[in-house]
Amino acid sequence: MAPETRTDPVRGTQGWLRTANDRAALRLFLDHGALTRTQLGELTGLSNPTANQIAARLEAAGLITEVGQLTGRRGPSAAAYAIRPERAIGVAVDIDVAVVRSRVVDAVGSAHGTALAPKAGPGKDRSAVGDVTAAIEAACALAGVDTAAARRVLVAVQGAVDPATDTVRFADTLAGWPRRGARQQLATALAVPVDIENDANMAAVAERSAGAGAGAADFAYLWLGEGLGLAFDIGGQIHSGRTGGAGELGYLPAPWDVARYQPGAVDMQGVAGGPAVLRLARAAGIKARGYRNVIAALADGVAAGAREQLLSALSERVALLVVPVLALLEPERVVLGGPTGAAGGGALAAMVAAQVRGATRWRPDVRATQVAVDPVLRGAGEQLRTRLRADLLAEVGGGSA
Repeated sequence: MAPETRTDPVRGTQGWLRTANDRAALRLFLDHGALTRTQLGELTGLSNPTANQIAARLEAAGLITEVGQLTGRRGPSAAAYAIRPERAIGVAVDIDVAVVRSRVVDAVGSAHGTALAPKAGPGKDRSAVGDVTAAIEAACALAGVDTAAARRVLVAVQGAVDPATDTVRFADTLAGWPRRGARQQLATALAVPVDIENDANMAAVAERSAGAGAGAADFAYLWLGEGLGLAFDIGGQIHSGRTGGAGELGYLPAPWDVARYQPGAVDMQGVAGGPAVLRLARAAGIKARGYRNVIAALADGVAAGAREQLLSALSERVALLVVPVLALLEPERVVLGGPTGAAGGGALAAMVAAQVRGATRWRPDVRATQVAVDPVLRGAGEQLRTRLRADLLAEVGGGSA
């Protein structure tokens, strides 16, 4: 067996110290934006000569570049430096039931718009490479970025993703995608690292940073949409299970007493998924041709009585999903997300909490999502940014960050 090749300098040596200082400085540029060499020295606590040397090495490596000078000052000390954004650009992709959303993401958190592309319809060939390539091209065109600049791609899908075996299960919406080897197929075709993640998990990432999950030690994120899903966040870490199948609530067999809510339902998807919501809406007098029309009607405003009737009936069904989550995990908080959770808002969350309190001994903290717009893509972007930053830091010293 060939000896292991060491890429990082040996701890405690001059080379190791230089690499550690360079990475610490690069993190400051990532966190603070443009900095002068003087500011870099102040933030690191290092001497000005050492800070100057660090900045010079990072600039020579093509990681930072001069972006201007401080107003009212002249000379080398006034020069401000920042990360070269083109060194760490990626594309986040959300493959929904009817549309593909994508967005350019970079390590410094620049704002880029969301590109939309309809998926191929019936009778048209679809593939993983085709879907993702089209998404990358649309996002890069919108952001004015060359597609060749993308160094990493993260794709969120409706399915259970097992990274160990490169397998995607429960993926009924991914027509033309291989159930095994999709990540490797994409990475080979695109010639960049590719990650595939579950959509509910990515929505929970967004909820943790800027939504109803913020501040909780742990929370369960219940995705209520055309399909059902669950993500469990423990201190900022998503629990996906041994093979990525944790949270596939829609496939749970319906309990024996569910006939009073939905006769003939065989699983929880039939109890609270999109078709069930459509039936409840029509029973409440809301005229809609499909599930998405129901969500749009709730957002645009419907008669108060019809809205309350729909949410009341729906809350009974959602409570059936929340109870096993409480029994098995007992999270500090339960967040209702997805299109149904967002449309139902605080009223639905309060009704679900009341249903659970009335039927069990739990007193759950149930809240509505606060990330109603593109939650999956937003979370995928945040996850991708974290990995782009790690990639960039790993370039310093030629080893792992």
